[in-house]
Amino acid sequence: MNEKKKILIVEDHPIFRWGLRELINQETDMMVCAEAETVSRAWKAIGETGPDLIIADITLKDSDGIDLVHQVMAYDRHLPVLILSMHDELLYAERAIRAGARGYIMKQEAMESVVTAVRHVLAGRIYLNENVKEHILIHLADRPRYSDQDVSELLSERELEVFRLIGRGFTTREIAVRLHLSIKTIGTYRERIKEKLRLKHANELVRCAVQWDKTGRLS
Repeated sequence: MNEKKKILIVEDHPIFRWGLRELINQETDMMVCAEAETVSRAWKAIGETGPDLIIADITLKDSDGIDLVHQVMAYDRHLPVLILSMHDELLYAERAIRAGARGYIMKQEAMESVVTAVRHVLAGRIYLNENVKEHILIHLADRPRYSDQDVSELLSERELEVFRLIGRGFTTREIAVRLHLSIKTIGTYRERIKEKLRLKHANELVRCAVQWDKTGRLS
């Protein structure tokens, strides 16, 4: 009899993590070998348990799932990562896949699709739901061949999140509350974004953020 495939869950919400564990452990061909709330604990679990697949939330306490993907790809390109996200925007799905993730699944559909997604990825394929897949294909078809200002490449995951919220009209205080960060920290992110995108003024930052949120481009 084949051994069960070992799954590592990296997720900082205990209830959601428990739900995934119960769902996966019901299967005869897979099991949760370890759980972690942070990237640092995830690496400890990887070393101790040798998982066959990692399921990682895109937003973690000490980092984010996409940073973990980059790290895993540098460590072992054959260790697949399936990203979980509350965000359905093309930006996050495309960024995850470009980083090396083998799948992207919305948390809203995770309980229905996670087992299918895990099997799909373990079989060597990429898992995306039809909506995400269609959006990525359309975006790639419409995207200019060359770009000197690709926001998804220039900004970190957290900076992208702040930039997106600015584009949707949130104030610095509102963003701080939403992301559970201090106002000072959000101000620092705003300055970093301006520097990376070569923007001089706050009004220019807002204008570009609105444009990016609507079109996925700065120009």
